[in-house]
Amino acid sequence: MKFDLVPLNELFIIEYGNQYDLNKLYQDNDGINFVSRSSSNLGITAKVERTQADPYDKGLITVALGGSVLSSFVQPEEFYTAQNIKVLRPKQELAFNEKVFYCVCILKNGFKYSAFGREANTSLDFLLVPNIKHIPHYLKEHSFSDYIFSKSIIAEELNFDATSWRWFQYKDLFHIERGRGARVSDISESGKTPFVTSINSNNGTKGFVDFQPEHDGNVITVNRNGSIGEAFYQEKPFCSTEDVHVFVPKFELDKYIAMFLIALIRKESFRYSYGRKWGLSRMRNSWIKLPIDQNNKVDWNFIRYYIKSLNYSSGI
Repeated sequence: MKFDLVPLNELFIIEYGNQYDLNKLYQDNDGINFVSRSSSNLGITAKVERTQADPYDKGLITVALGGSVLSSFVQPEEFYTAQNIKVLRPKQELAFNEKVFYCVCILKNGFKYSAFGREANTSLDFLLVPNIKHIPHYLKEHSFSDYIFSKSIIAEELNFDATSWRWFQYKDLFHIERGRGARVSDISESGKTPFVTSINSNNGTKGFVDFQPEHDGNVITVNRNGSIGEAFYQEKPFCSTEDVHVFVPKFELDKYIAMFLIALIRKESFRYSYGRKWGLSRMRNSWIKLPIDQNNKVDWNFIRYYIKSLNYSSGI
């Protein structure tokens, strides 16, 4: 599709944010979000006490001009900003999904600023983005704001001491089997069954196929090749290539426990490369360190409770 591109400042009123220095503000866990040039947590790095200036309204877009250049987020609450942040206010009403669309369009231009510390102070306003009429229709049909703005399920912060955890072999926790059921060439626009490959995005799903699922849902997939060590929770039945191994749990798995395990499994990727694949035998004999209960068994209840206590867990 050929897009009709327009300058960003044709769609948004663009201005520098507060340009505050965090070390000159008083931090307050119940205060106002402070947005910096971070690429994580919606750019929010702290909460601070209210200043004499009114905070920016929730729902506006922030864009980092340096640091993680062009990291762009729709802000879920009122906020202040650090140095080198611009704030975008739509000139016409945009839904949340439409704002996210423009955040992605802005971020995709980040490669232009990757060398020699180049910043986007003067050029952001004139960055070319698709006109509003080119916003994909599916963004108008589905809302993602409930996930992005979700809170923790349990309003309690949990800490743990990993020195008391115990090592377990994967084969003691999972039946590990090769992926099967289709090939990339089988991907079809009419397909209904998710087809999982060894990529590192989109939950590992490359597309959909017309095959019957070969694997049940409620399992974890781990790449042995390609993006080695990348892991995803597969909620629904699926097909897969042999470059993906399927971890079928020997315990009662749910999405909260899966998120905990996936984070640890991904930490193993540094051990492997194109020349050293994470094969089936190595996976089965690999080790993972987990919290334990008083019986020296994996404390699945603690793991589940811990994930539910994290910010945004209600969006999982």
